[in-house]
Amino acid sequence: MSQEVQPATKLPESPQQTSGFLGWIERTGNKIPDITMLFIAAFFITCVLSAILSNMQFHYVHPTTGKAIAVTNMLSAKELVTLMSKMVTNYSGFPPLGMVIVATLGIGIADGSGYINTGLKKILAITPKFLITPIVIIVGMLSHLAPDSGYMIIIPVAAYLFYASGKHPLSGVAASFAGIAGAFAANYTPSAIDPIIQGFTQMAAQIIDPTYEVNVLCNYFYAFASTFAVIGSCWWVTEKITEPWCRKACPLDADIDIQEEDITHTTSRENRSFYVATFVLIAMLVGLVLALLPADSILRDANGNIASFKAPVMQSIVAIIFLLAAVTGIVYGILSGKFRSSKDFTNSMEEITKTLIQLIVFYFFAAQFMYAFAASNIGALIAVSGAEFLKSLALPPQATIFGIIVFVALLNLLITSASAKWSILAPIFVPMLMSVGIAPELTQAAFRISDSAVNVCTPMFAFYPLIIIYCQKYYKRTGVGTLSSLMLPYTIALLVVLTAMLYLFWWLNIPLGFQADYVYPRQMF
Repeated sequence: MSQEVQPATKLPESPQQTSGFLGWIERTGNKIPDITMLFIAAFFITCVLSAILSNMQFHYVHPTTGKAIAVTNMLSAKELVTLMSKMVTNYSGFPPLGMVIVATLGIGIADGSGYINTGLKKILAITPKFLITPIVIIVGMLSHLAPDSGYMIIIPVAAYLFYASGKHPLSGVAASFAGIAGAFAANYTPSAIDPIIQGFTQMAAQIIDPTYEVNVLCNYFYAFASTFAVIGSCWWVTEKITEPWCRKACPLDADIDIQEEDITHTTSRENRSFYVATFVLIAMLVGLVLALLPADSILRDANGNIASFKAPVMQSIVAIIFLLAAVTGIVYGILSGKFRSSKDFTNSMEEITKTLIQLIVFYFFAAQFMYAFAASNIGALIAVSGAEFLKSLALPPQATIFGIIVFVALLNLLITSASAKWSILAPIFVPMLMSVGIAPELTQAAFRISDSAVNVCTPMFAFYPLIIIYCQKYYKRTGVGTLSSLMLPYTIALLVVLTAMLYLFWWLNIPLGFQADYVYPRQMF
C-alpha cells in the first residue's frame, strides 16, 4: 500500500463518545490502570494476604496431595529469599514467553518480507463480487497468523472493495473487523495467541495437578469447525443488517477520494515471488505430512502416536510455525528484492519484536504474581473453596460453563487484552472448575468465545481509533458510537454461534483439540 493511514491525534467530537452506555464503558475503561501496574498491585496484595491467611486454619483438602490446605506466608524471611533466588527463573521459565517470541520472529520474517501483505491483497483482488463478504471474513481469520497486520492491511482493502462493487464501504469495515477480531476463537490455522493462552492455562491447571499438561492445539478442532458457522453468521449479519443500516444511517461523503492502485496493486516481480514462495510453503507442508505417515516416524512418540504430549511433532509446534513462516518469508524477500542484505532479514524480526515490548515487560510481573499465587497456596484455597460453593449450588457443568462465558463477555467490555484477562482469570477459574470435574481445555474454550466476540463492540479495543479513521475516509461523522453500533450485531451473532458450537461439540463428545477432554481427570487419554 503506497498510502499509509495514520491514526489522528484526536478523534472528532461525537455525542456518543460521552453519553449513554457506550460513554460509560469508555469513561470507566479509561480509569483502569495499565495492566502491568495491575499485576504489580496483585503481586503485593497476594503477599500481604498470604501473611494474614497463614495464621488461619482451613478445613479444605488439596485434591492431589490429600492434605489440608495451609497458606504460606510469602513475606516471611525464608519465602522472600526463595522469591529472590527464583525471580529470574520465574521469568525465563514463564511458558508463554519463549513460545510467543519464537513464533513471532518467524511470522515477522514473513510479514516483513511483504509475503503476507501480497497474499492478502491477491486473495481480495480476485474475489468475485457475490463472494466479497465471505472472502473478506475468511481473509480476516487468516490474518491471525500475523499479529495486528489485518487491521492495517485488510480493513482498508475490504472497505475499498465494498465501495468499488457498489456496497457500503463501512459494511466492508465491519465484515473484515468481525473476521479479524471477533472471530479470534475460530480459525483454520494456529495463531500467535494460542501459545499465550495455553501457557496460562497449563500453569493454572498445575495449581491443582502439577503433572497436568495442556496442548497448544487443545482447542484446534473446535476452532476449525467453528469457522464455518462464523462465516455464515457474519455473512448474514453483513447482508441483512449491516448493509441496510449503513445505507440508512451513514450516507457517504460527496468528496471521497480513493485510488485503486493505492490499495490493490502488486508488481509482476511481487507476483512471481509470491507464487514461488507459496510453492515452497506447500512443499514444506507436504514434506511434514509425509514425514508423519510412517508408523515409526521420528516425529511420533514411542508408541507411534502423533497426538501425544511426548510426540516430537507436538513438542515442536511453535518451532514448526517459525520454520514455515521464516523460510517462506526468506524466499519471498530475496526474490522480490525486499531482502537485499542480511540486515534487511534481521530488521524484519527486530521490527515485529517491537510489538512485543509491552508484553515482555508485562510477563515479568505476571510471572512473579503467578509464582506467589501458587506458592502461597492461595490459588489452591480459592479453587477448592470455590469448587465447594459450586457443588453446593448443584449446577450442571453446562450451566457453569455458560456462566463463565457471560462473565468474560461483561469483563471484556473493559479489558480487551486476551493475555491480560486470562492471566488474571486462569489461576482462579481453571483449578476451581477442575475441582468440580471440568477440564482446563473446556474452560479455556469458554473463555475464548467471549474474549473474541465482544472485542468488536467495545470502545476499549486498542484498534478502535484506527478503524474509525478508516471509516471517516467514507463517512466523516463516524465516531465511537457509530462503530460500536455497527459491530454490536456481530458480537451477538458470534456469541450465539460460538457458544452453540461449543455445546454441540460437548453433546457429541467431539474432542475440542489435541489431548483435550471435557472432564477432569481425563478420560480420552
